[in-house]
Order: sequence, then C-alpha cells, then structure tokens
Amino acid sequence: MDHSKRMKELIEVLNRASKAYYQENTEIMSNLEYDALYDELAELEKQTGIVMASSPTIHVGYELLTELPRESHASPMLSLDKTKSASELRSWLNGHEGILSWKLDGLTIVLTYRGGRLEKAVTRGNGEVGEVITSNAKTFVNVPLQIAFRGELVLRGEAVIPYSTFNRINHEIEDVDARYKNPRNLCSGSVRQLNSEITAARGVHFYAFNLVSAEGMEFISREKQFEWLAGQGFDVVEHVKVTPETVEKEVLKFAERISDMDVPSDGLVLIYEDIAYGNSLGRTAKFPRDSIAFKWADETAETTLRYVEWSASRTGLINPVAVFDPVQLEGTTVSRASVHNLSIVESLALGEGDRITVYKANMIIPQIAENLTGSASLKIPEICPVCGGKTEIRTVNEAKSLYCTNPACAAKKIKSLALFVSRDAMNIDGLSEATLEKLTAAGMIHSFADLYHLDRYREQIVEMEGMGEKSYEKLMASIDRSRKTTISRVIYSLGMEGVGPATARLICGYFDQDPERIASAAAEELVSIEGIGPVTAAAVESYFSSPANLEAYHALLEELRLEKEVKAEESVIAGKIFVITGSLNHYANRNALKAEIEQLGGKVTGSVTSKTDYLINNDVTSGSSKNKKARELQIPILSEDDFIAMIHPEN
Repeated sequence: MDHSKRMKELIEVLNRASKAYYQENTEIMSNLEYDALYDELAELEKQTGIVMASSPTIHVGYELLTELPRESHASPMLSLDKTKSASELRSWLNGHEGILSWKLDGLTIVLTYRGGRLEKAVTRGNGEVGEVITSNAKTFVNVPLQIAFRGELVLRGEAVIPYSTFNRINHEIEDVDARYKNPRNLCSGSVRQLNSEITAARGVHFYAFNLVSAEGMEFISREKQFEWLAGQGFDVVEHVKVTPETVEKEVLKFAERISDMDVPSDGLVLIYEDIAYGNSLGRTAKFPRDSIAFKWADETAETTLRYVEWSASRTGLINPVAVFDPVQLEGTTVSRASVHNLSIVESLALGEGDRITVYKANMIIPQIAENLTGSASLKIPEICPVCGGKTEIRTVNEAKSLYCTNPACAAKKIKSLALFVSRDAMNIDGLSEATLEKLTAAGMIHSFADLYHLDRYREQIVEMEGMGEKSYEKLMASIDRSRKTTISRVIYSLGMEGVGPATARLICGYFDQDPERIASAAAEELVSIEGIGPVTAAAVESYFSSPANLEAYHALLEELRLEKEVKAEESVIAGKIFVITGSLNHYANRNALKAEIEQLGGKVTGSVTSKTDYLINNDVTSGSSKNKKARELQIPILSEDDFIAMIHPEN
C-alpha cells in the first residue's frame, strides 16, 4: 500500500468535506464517514511520521471569509483528542478527579472583560486567528455586559442556538432550500453577521466552559472556576465532578438525556479537576493533554436496503430517502433515512439489496453508516417521480443533487396539499406548508388519501424537528375530525381552477351533493349552472377526465364520512341576524365566520340593535360595549362553541 498516496487522497477528501460543511452549510458525507476517514489519516500519520501541511489533523476551524476584523489569539485554540469509549475515559483519568460536561455544538467564542465591562469578543476562527464580533456578542440572550469583577477576565464558551429557536426560524423561511441544515449552521451565520440587529433576532445563547485567566485570581480546581464564573452572572455549561469509578455511570446519565436536550450537543468533554496537574501535562501539536472529548458511540444495526425513494420538494430538489428492513436503534424502530444528496449516494455506493449498517447521528437522526456490499448499482431516475418531467444533476457547493426541470412540479404539489388542509377545505390543523414539505420529502405523502394514513409513520413524525408526541397526537386528532365533512369542502379542496368555496357549493347543490354525478359532469352541463362560467366548467371536466385524478378522488372518498350540507332555507339560523366581535378560535377570521353564517341563510351586521338575534363573542362575560348593549336588549351572547353546537346539533 502506498501510504503517501493514500494520505494525500484522504487529505483532499476531508478538506473538501470540511469546506462544504463549515463554509457552505452542505454535507457531502456523513459524520460517521468523516470520522472514519479522519481516524485512518491520523493512524497513517502516526505510522509513517509524515504530516502534510494541508492535513486536517493540524488545521482546525473554518477559514476567515467575512469582512469582520481579525485578531490573533494570545494562545492557539486547540481542538480536543477524542474517544467513543467510556472505559477509555476511566483509563484517561489515571486515578485523578475530572469534570464531565456537555460538548455543545455551536461556535466557540472568547470573551474579554476589563473594568467589569465586556470589551471584546472573538470567534475561534482557524484556531490561531479569529474574527472580532464584539457588537454581535452584546446581543446574545444571556451574556453579561457588566460584571462585578473589575480585573481583566478572559473566558471561553460556546455560542449556541437552541433547537426550539432553530425550528421556529426555519419554519418562517418559505424557501426550503434556504433553510438552515442544523442549529450549528444557523448559529455560525448569526454570530458572524456584519449587522448586529440580525444577530439579536436569532436568540443566540452563550455557555462558558473555560476560564482562561482572571487578573489576581488563583484557582486550584475547575469546579471552583465554574462556581466563580456563575457568581459573575455567566451561564456555565452543565457539568458534574467524576472519578475513575463514577465516570462511566455519569456518561450514561448524560446519554439518557440527549434526546430531550434543547441545546445542541455532539458529545461530552472531560477535563482534569486539578488545574495545576492538567497544565503540567502540556500539549501536542493539535491537542491539549488536560482534556478529552467523548463522542457518542453510535449504536449501529445491520439491515438490507430495499430501495431508495425519490421525493420531490417544492423547489424541485428530489431527495433520496433510503428504505430498509426495520431495525431497533436507541429504543425506536427505524426503517428510513435521508441520504441528503447524490454525492452521498455515490460515496456509499448504494444499490437495492445491499447490506448496510445504520445509526442515529447524535442519537437522534437516522443515517446510513456503511455499505457492506457496495454494489453501486442504484439507478438515478431520469424522470421526476411526481410529474414525470425530465430530471437533471446539478452541483451546488461541492454537492451533487437531483432536480426536476419542470418548474411547476414540486411547488404545485405542496401548494395543492396546503389548500387541501386549509380551513375552508378539509380543515386539518398542524399541517403547515413547512410540515407538509417535510412529510412529502420523507415519502409519506403522495396523494390526498395518504394524509389519512400518517399513523403508519408515527415514530418518524414524532422525531421530526418541530414535532414531538403532543404535536403528533393533536395532528392525528385533527385528521380524524376532518373525515366527517361535506362534498362541497372536498370539491374545493381538490384545487381546480376557478373553484372556490362558493362555487363548490353551487356545483354540489346542483348535483344534489352526489359525488359521482359531480365527477362525471360534462362542461356543457356545468356551464348551465347559474354562476359557473365556461373556464371553470372546462377546468372541472378536465380534472375528472384524468384517470389519475379520478382514482385519487375515489381513494379520498373512501377515507371520508360525507354528511349532507344543510340548505340555507332549512337552516336553524336562516333569516337570523348576527353580530361578531372579539377574537376567534375555530374560524380563521371574522370573514370566514360571516361566510358560514351567510351560507346558512343568516345575515351579519356591524352593530347590536333591537333587530339583532345573536351576538357572537368568545368572551361572553366581558364588559365590552357590545356585550352591555346585548344584555340591555336581552339578546343572547354566544361563544363560537355555542354557535357551532347550534348549527350542528347532532355533534
């Protein structure tokens, strides 16, 4: 084996992956694969005694790309040696006490205080030179701008963005391709902004993990340093004192909590409690000897790859999702994993029927670890699985991805689903456009009827970012409630051109709410309905002329329990006059409630008079002017629930 040649290959691949990950927010290989290649390079360097100048084993962090001021660190900020063995931590302590803490996954920052005030904040950068981000650090949620200590204080900590904040920010970004891949990417971009107002809006937190120096102060233990920093107002990283006898047990306690952590973490850090002893050990070219990182030893399972599902997103990106025989990982059943892009598909040399190993990255996200077969026989689709349009491979930021060239394809699908679940259609709460995109990209939704079988993917949905057990249960309850509906809501939900809620009611009323008569209606008959024009009539006929649409329509009807729509003249509120005030819970807005009343033959006015029959106000006991007037005139005040019970007494 030519060790020198192999080392150069590894350096090129690792540096390319590192650049994509740190600078371009793109993954071209899994973390597990990166670690394996890195370890191989480190072992070869150890065997040969050769370390190339460009080796990632001696270069850490990102290159400086922004226009922020640069500053050299007083001492190099080294990365940590690492292990995945808890028993190795026991040996590493060598009879000494240590401090075990979370290894937070964000951006390392050095803070300097003088005269009790925050004077400077610098990023880790490449370990030797960082970027000055003082104005941005002053906007962090929990960084003290002033402390009691008046001497010079230098400390290090991790700037992070919690998962809850990350999910909220991503949810607000409509363009899926513009969303952040993970909290670390978002944090890095937020901390290194040229405009501190943007940083302030991102909800960055800071957790101190190392006191570099405090003028005139001397500490003999790390625990005392943490206590002192906390007394100055800093949030310090959660930690616990350990001995060789207790360290493995404490690692397990941390591991049990990782899935519920709101703050991103990619492992643990162990440092000697005795500061003098730790300092006496010195350092290597890259690692300090007083501390070590523990990375989770990912539980892996071997299984068979059955196929790769290609799921189109709203932007045209076609995501590969590996579907394999179910396996147990970290206490849950897993049968699917995103492969991210074609670069990773190629690096894994995937093929149907291959034996693969899978794991959960950071004990949360299912990933393929290794392909034991490596057949590389997987065929990349030449047509879009959704619309049949031509696909093309594009390389963006070093990563190859598959796209549908039909500009209307993915966007139409997501918007169609968004209309389907909207209030005036099937009224399914909990399915925002962002959530629909996630479910569609994961291959869970291909047709409207699929929404009624999302319970098949319970575990995957619960583990999705922004979801969880409660959100899942609420979603399932909302889906089940939507099964009981009217044919006019169904017709509107299909998204045919020109068919709004009112038009749908006209069509359904004409055909006596018969689903089959509606589906088989010709344009000539539809245009005879008062209020239906030739364009809308042609659109309805065209929609149901498609065998695929007709099949999807019938599949949907199988999931529903249609109830007859009450005609306006037969409604209990026909001829009644209503006034609406206050906020609403069930209806999207007052116009939606007004439309419901008018559809049932009622009328809505703006003020309470002697002619008013009902006032609708969810705060029935309030002392508002309209409530007072209604009481004076002995007019009933209804909540939304009262109103719904009135028009649907059978419910």
